[in-house]
Amino acid sequence: MNNRYISFDILERFVREIFVRSGVPEDDAAIATDVLLQADKLGIDSHGVNRLKLIYLDRLKEGIQSPVTNFEIIREGHTTAVVDGHHGMGQVIGYRSMQLAIDKAKQYGMG
Repeated sequence: MNNRYISFDILERFVREIFVRSGVPEDDAAIATDVLLQADKLGIDSHGVNRLKLIYLDRLKEGIQSPVTNFEIIREGHTTAVVDGHHGMGQVIGYRSMQLAIDKAKQYGMG
């Protein structure tokens, strides 16, 4: 078996471009790409780039997953929030949720 190796920089550009061409906004594509590559860098292959076609591209193509993440806060307290990503990119939903939690923690000491 012949192994081929490419740099993470080339892989990052490739994956991000695939997301963008699939209708994912540039900023969201960058977040999703970063999450997949970080998983690979940490050796968590089950959540890395190998999921690109089988999970993300197929779901986007079939309309199961939306390329545009409509992040909505359903209910919110001082230190908590219930959010809905409306079948958008999970990495983006997670990123925005964490940013919301960090903002709450800065303001109230927990979030």
